[in-house]
Amino acid sequence: MSAVRNVQDALDEAGVEGRARTLPQSTRTAAEAADALGCPVGAIANSLVFLADDAPLLVLTSGAHRVDVEALAARLGRGRIRRAKPDEVRAATGQVIGGVSPVGHPAPLETVVDEALRQYSQVWAAAGTPNAVFPTTFDELVRITKGTPQRVDG
Repeated sequence: MSAVRNVQDALDEAGVEGRARTLPQSTRTAAEAADALGCPVGAIANSLVFLADDAPLLVLTSGAHRVDVEALAARLGRGRIRRAKPDEVRAATGQVIGGVSPVGHPAPLETVVDEALRQYSQVWAAAGTPNAVFPTTFDELVRITKGTPQRVDG
């Protein structure tokens, strides 16, 4: 099964109306995705995988800023958070860096949803490949990922 089909199946199961779509250009970075979709870069929900005390942690962050791992570790009560290596990302999500979706993983992941995404009426997230996306909202991301809303920058 293709990664995009897997993500769409997860979206359907969660009752999401937005449909995954494959674009002709790359959406690997927030800037590329915003350009392709004609939306603010902050409305892109980057799916970043970290290891928090050696357990996978998915952080859905606004494309407008970076995750401050030290501040986030303190907020979550973790000893250490580090960026996952490509093989760790694939093991945790079944997807490749640049296309990691908030859903469609082999097993549920602890997820943090950046509170900065709340300011956008529509946000876009990756749908399993570096050129596939789907539309959603902050509230929907929290619901479908069972995520914790949290500030993720400094």
